[in-house]
Amino acid sequence: MKNLKNLILLFGIAMFMASCTDLEENLTGDVTSDITIPSTGASAPEPVPTSGPLDAAYGQLRGAGTANHGSYYSLQELSSDEMLIGAKGGDWFDGGILIELHRHTYTPGHAFVNNAWTGTYGAINTVNELLAGGTLDADNEAQAKVLRAYLYMRLMDLYGNVKIITEPGQNSPQVSSSEVFDFCEAEILSALGVSEIASGLDVGGSALGADPTQFKVNRFGALGILAKLYLNAEVWKGAAMYDKAAIASQYIIDNGGYTLCDDASCSVQNLGKRAGVDSDPDNLTGYAAVFAPNNYDNPEHIFSVYYNEAAAGGMNFSQMNLHYSSQFTWNFDAQPWNGYSTVEDFYNSYEDGDARKTNNFIVGPQLDFSGSAVLDYASDDDDIQLNYTPAINELEPNHRREAGARPAKFSFKQFGRPDMDNDYPIIRLGQVHLIHAEAVARDAGDWNQALTDVNMLRMRAGVSPYTSIDADEFLAERGREMFQEGSRRTDLIRFGKFNDAWWEKPASMPFVNIFPIPQEQITAAGDLTQNPGY
Repeated sequence: MKNLKNLILLFGIAMFMASCTDLEENLTGDVTSDITIPSTGASAPEPVPTSGPLDAAYGQLRGAGTANHGSYYSLQELSSDEMLIGAKGGDWFDGGILIELHRHTYTPGHAFVNNAWTGTYGAINTVNELLAGGTLDADNEAQAKVLRAYLYMRLMDLYGNVKIITEPGQNSPQVSSSEVFDFCEAEILSALGVSEIASGLDVGGSALGADPTQFKVNRFGALGILAKLYLNAEVWKGAAMYDKAAIASQYIIDNGGYTLCDDASCSVQNLGKRAGVDSDPDNLTGYAAVFAPNNYDNPEHIFSVYYNEAAAGGMNFSQMNLHYSSQFTWNFDAQPWNGYSTVEDFYNSYEDGDARKTNNFIVGPQLDFSGSAVLDYASDDDDIQLNYTPAINELEPNHRREAGARPAKFSFKQFGRPDMDNDYPIIRLGQVHLIHAEAVARDAGDWNQALTDVNMLRMRAGVSPYTSIDADEFLAERGREMFQEGSRRTDLIRFGKFNDAWWEKPASMPFVNIFPIPQEQITAAGDLTQNPGY
């Protein structure tokens, strides 16, 4: 009988990283190492969170492709209309697998598809081992079950029909997406101490805590994950459950004690401030503070993945997104890779004056710490100053080196390492408002029911409120708020837009809405059936 070792073939090998040719280049100049960043206000040192017996499980979530290249995050973003990685000659071509994600031509042999499978099942195996040990108290056991359900929710979203493994070394039959949905729902409801989500909901008897411990699953984090499950029930199970998504999200809003981070309530020191650039603010406030390198105690975070450059690596956005020469803007100790950029139409969907547009992207001529021009001596245009342009000439084969607004929602700090400090929210209050808005609108059959929640987020962003809204505009607004948070592919599928044509991508067939079961896993397991169409 084949066991879990066969199911997660090659688990334990380091996460696949870009195999781009000429990924790095020698830059002229030196990264300044003797600059003192001026203090602009108190910023408490980041505490190292302890999750007790679940440290390993939460660490596995951090390492399972949540915020780095080559696995879950890449599948969610590069297959959507948010981001792309263009082939710059031989640089970032990588055998065409990045182009395949953008054009929805991926196959069972795609490396990222396999990485997401092995990383997620590896994290599940860690949770299973902790649960099998029999030493967890009621709170930790409930946390473990919710975390495992969240991981299975990822698998269901990516692959549809998968195996539900609940014990170390176990083999189980492949089951339908509907059965995986039922498993996830039952596990989370059990942790919450309720049999169903209905009017009059009260989770006060849950074994999960209620305190705002963002790096552990509390009862509000569990409800947020459950609300996401119900929001996608029509896709994953074939039955709409928007009423339940509305109840769960409303309970968080009413009882969680979390607040939307606005300019008045949230301010952190701007750790990326350049001494010679007057336009750099001393502090990051509001929306920007939610995603900053020092966002560890943000009042909007409900359940987040802890990242730390020294002790909890795995978030590599500075390396993934920025041009090689941007090393001199932030004095990074390693050269970025010049990979990810933003699809121009997505960037242009933001209004000028939207605080999210300012925070989420880097565009225009680039300056170093002292305010001097950052140069690209191998520039493929007539100006050697590094200049990020929203316009992109082509996806392949000669995508310009400076083309594309660069994702920067999770902002960068001076002297940053390749691993970043920014904590990555799985559930945050702004997202909960969007879940509630969509759920009540779909349940009522009236998109204007979403206006209250949506306009709260637009007010924070400094743009005028809507007086009416439809499904297309709601999806666009959700995209503007949730950019770079790994939800866009799932959202496009739920709205029936994933198969649409967009820039350099023709219309695709519905079977690509789930990825293929990795061929390596089919070969190793011997009892996995490939998804239709592959």
